[in-house]
Amino acid sequence: MMLSILLQSPLLHFLAAALYLGLAVHFWRTRWRGAVLSQPVKGVAGWERGLLVVALGFHGLALGMDISPGGGTAMRFGFAVALSMMTWLAVALYWIESFYARMEGLQMLGLPLAAVCALLPWLLPGQHVLANVGSLTFRLHFLVAMLAYSLFTLAALHAILMAVTDRRLHRGRLTPLLAGLPPLLTMEALLFRLIHIAFGLLTLTLISGAAFSEHIFGKPFPFNHKTVFAVLSWLIFGALLFGRHRYGWRGRTALRWTLTGFAVLLLAYVGSRFVLDVVLGRP
Repeated sequence: MMLSILLQSPLLHFLAAALYLGLAVHFWRTRWRGAVLSQPVKGVAGWERGLLVVALGFHGLALGMDISPGGGTAMRFGFAVALSMMTWLAVALYWIESFYARMEGLQMLGLPLAAVCALLPWLLPGQHVLANVGSLTFRLHFLVAMLAYSLFTLAALHAILMAVTDRRLHRGRLTPLLAGLPPLLTMEALLFRLIHIAFGLLTLTLISGAAFSEHIFGKPFPFNHKTVFAVLSWLIFGALLFGRHRYGWRGRTALRWTLTGFAVLLLAYVGSRFVLDVVLGRP
């Protein structure tokens, strides 16, 4: 009985959001404010990682019910579900990456965002249903696209953290937490590693969408606003990587290009679905 209650989608949304928000408040109180700022920087404790995994579990179960209501073969994937899944994957990738790199500063950026996005499918239940979801080609295309989106989300959050650190460094107001992060050059190397992988996945997404559009979507490759924004984002990130390798772009130039490319990429699917689901109310 208790299990059936826990597995209800609205409750899962609230449990995930509550855990994300609770962890964000905890990290704020123990890492970012008051007397703790003068204490040695703490790493992520085992119980904190454990709670984050539980939050990800609740969030993932809720997403599964949102995407496949009733456990059928239909796949509902509107604006809110897309944003929620992107954030879920980004936090999961952050959790994995945190074992290998100091990324504590992303907690205060990613966890409140994850709390909001965990509730979005409940607050704004879109009715957009994807076709041909039983196709293996579609599933691979969908998986690669979502991984690309989530890695770019993580890269954008990482870029914001770098921008805050750089600004505080120039003002001479670097807190112990920010000072405990890796040097900016190390963080920059991690940023470009994320962008390289995400750019490769975005390239595969565009190629598979163009080459197998008839099989995946049941119609020729559409040249619409989603395609335009996706290609434009690909060009921006491609130019950033070219500038990095050819001219050594770094620092604020790299951060501006990263955030611009991510903003354009958001408009490709999430932005268009927001207009259709929320503004126009169309499936």
